[in-house]
Amino acid sequence: MADSIFGYPFRRLFLSPPIFRELSGSAALMDWLETPNAHIFKVNVPGYNKDEIKVQVEDGNVLHIKAEVVKKEEPNNPKDTVWHVAERGSSSSSIAGNRDFSREIELPDNVKLDQIKAQVENGVLTIVVPKDSTPKPAKVRNVNITSKL
Repeated sequence: MADSIFGYPFRRLFLSPPIFRELSGSAALMDWLETPNAHIFKVNVPGYNKDEIKVQVEDGNVLHIKAEVVKKEEPNNPKDTVWHVAERGSSSSSIAGNRDFSREIELPDNVKLDQIKAQVENGVLTIVVPKDSTPKPAKVRNVNITSKL
């Protein structure tokens, strides 16, 4: 019934925990596209290289995307230098913003978790999660009923 009213993925917004959870740092803007064969996630990651980004599947079907950047000392920075704006995160100054981010997306049940691919190009992380076309058996488990607990 909920599928017919809200449809996937909107039913999860209303009937279960949030699909997207922003944990820390700046928000990495994301698009989620669904094709007949795959779910495609495009995440803006300008200024990050592939070694600073991790893509993992946790808790069965939660796609976790995170970036952790180690701040480097700014070379040749005289003691009498005054920073007025430090937004790029390249400075070791405490004024500089945090470039770390973390996003979690609850994946649908019909995906092939072992065939997920990711690529970074021109500041965009693209993650392709292939769909599984084979029908899954219903997750029904019988519970034995006794007269005493």
